[in-house]
Formats: sequence, C-alpha cells, structure tokens
Amino acid sequence: MRFFSRKLIKPEDLNAHGTLFGGAVLSWIDEEAAIFVTCQLGKGNIVTKYMSEINFVNSAKLGDIIEIGMETVKFGKTSITVKCEVRTKFSRETIITIEQIVFVHVDEFGKPKVHNITEAVND
Repeated sequence: MRFFSRKLIKPEDLNAHGTLFGGAVLSWIDEEAAIFVTCQLGKGNIVTKYMSEINFVNSAKLGDIIEIGMETVKFGKTSITVKCEVRTKFSRETIITIEQIVFVHVDEFGKPKVHNITEAVND
C-alpha cells in the first residue's frame, strides 16, 4: 500500500461528537482514489462504480494528520479495482479500510470503454 496524500483534521471536518466526520473522509477517499486510478490508467474519463463495505476501525480528532493509502487490486477490461486504508500519520493507527473501490473508464457518452492497461505503475 502506498500512501500519497495527507490531511490535517480541522474543526470543519468534525462531527457532532468532535471526531472526524465520515462524510468528509469518504469524499477525500473518492477524490484520492480517482487521482490514483487516473495515474494508473494514464487517462481520465473515469467514474466511481462501486465501494465495498467501509470499515470504520478508529477515529481521528482535531489536529490529527491522516494519510490516505491506495493499492491496485485488479484490472478489468474497462475497470480498475483498488483498495484503501486511511491511517493516522504518526501512530499509524488505521482509521478506515475499504477492500474494493471500482472505477470504470468511460467514453464521451458515459459508456464503458476498454482502457488496455493490465498492470500497475509506480506513480
């Protein structure tokens, strides 16, 4: 798993209990996964198709720095599947895991399009 981006937990990222709001971190994950997949395919025009169960393992609090990691799981003809882990930077405590996030490469009409990529790049 490679960790590419980091976020500082700010007051606007918190829920009513004073911990990291799940919706905020899911938005960050979707954006980071899309960037990761775009780099893997070397082309844009992708859409999020599916996310498997989101496992909230621990929380983060104000001032924590978290990092978002991605790893390629498999390539389909029009799709790419990645997994994700979000953890705290310094303690390395896992916050969230998602075993499958599937993206589909689409044409200008939003229909699945073959991407012709079969192996991960180290980007």
